[in-house]
Amino acid sequence: MTEVLIVGAGPVGLLLGSELARHGVAATLVERRALASTGTRAIGVHPPVLAALEPSGITERLLATAVPVSRGEARSHGRTLGTLSFGCLSTRFRFIATLPQSDTEAALAAGAPPPRRGVGVARVSPGRRAVRVTLDDGAELTAPIVVIAGGWSSRGLTYRGTAAHAYRDRYVMADIPLPPREDAGCAVIHLDAQGVLESFPLPGGRRRFVAWDPPTAGGAAAADRLRAALAARGEDDAAGAVHEATEFGVRRFTARGMRNGGLLVIGDAAHEVSPIGGQGMNLGLLDAAGLAPLLALWVRTGEPPDAELARWERMRISSARRAARLAAVNTALGRPAGTLTDAGRRAVIGAALATPSARVLAWLYTMGLDRGA
Repeated sequence: MTEVLIVGAGPVGLLLGSELARHGVAATLVERRALASTGTRAIGVHPPVLAALEPSGITERLLATAVPVSRGEARSHGRTLGTLSFGCLSTRFRFIATLPQSDTEAALAAGAPPPRRGVGVARVSPGRRAVRVTLDDGAELTAPIVVIAGGWSSRGLTYRGTAAHAYRDRYVMADIPLPPREDAGCAVIHLDAQGVLESFPLPGGRRRFVAWDPPTAGGAAAADRLRAALAARGEDDAAGAVHEATEFGVRRFTARGMRNGGLLVIGDAAHEVSPIGGQGMNLGLLDAAGLAPLLALWVRTGEPPDAELARWERMRISSARRAARLAAVNTALGRPAGTLTDAGRRAVIGAALATPSARVLAWLYTMGLDRGA
């Protein structure tokens, strides 16, 4: 019987497996996907996560290929509303590291046990001394500690009958190779009456573009809709380089608890926030980084450190709620607006970025609200 069974081998599950191994605990990872994902979803690793992962050497591996983004810029109708610098942060790392999620997973997996792939989980049943995990094929695994880290799709294993709040907003996204440009190392937010267009640098001269997407797109392909959004903001090089695009919606969910005896839930399975703001994966990574030493203590002593686990649980739920509120504000700010509302929005953002409050904004948008920071 394994000491810790981790369900899910995405970034959060891999980090937990890696950190447990660093603390001398041999965990087992199971993952329903037969192959590791090559797609790029979450791309930004925030300063608190970089600091938390530095002792393990993961941060060094991440930064070997990442782009350090030290400033952001708000634009509208071809002019700059203001600039936000992360250099004012009083943190160990004063930038957001951007890289494809597959590269992040590779850095995290270096110390983790190889996952058993193609293993789907149908049910988990907490008991007094062990948690029973029933697989899709009917086989069973048991472990004193089981951690669900399989993302939002694994939420039904533990939070049955609890639905996430679905926003009405939708977005269209693509990672686009571009020629050299002056803002190559800068995050850019375009705000106008049509809604938000965000762009972030990635390694290899690429940029990720994310545009608010009308719910009724008239049947146009996602790539065509993104091209139109880019062209409307003067991003002609990017518009000409779009060959395919991904569309997605956003949800919000925060669990009331993350532990039931030997069963724990972390990452998007326990809390899901709008990706507009880029904190979802980072919340899960901080979950795992804080949980690993507590589970290692549990395994070594044979007794759960209940007080410490309760403190960790309260801290992570509080942090998720704060991130969700900030993400909701970001999502609302990025919606289309009428002429007067749009003008007011631009005036407020421009003023905020031109005053000392810009320091507070930099702190907010690099996860300063997280209690694990």
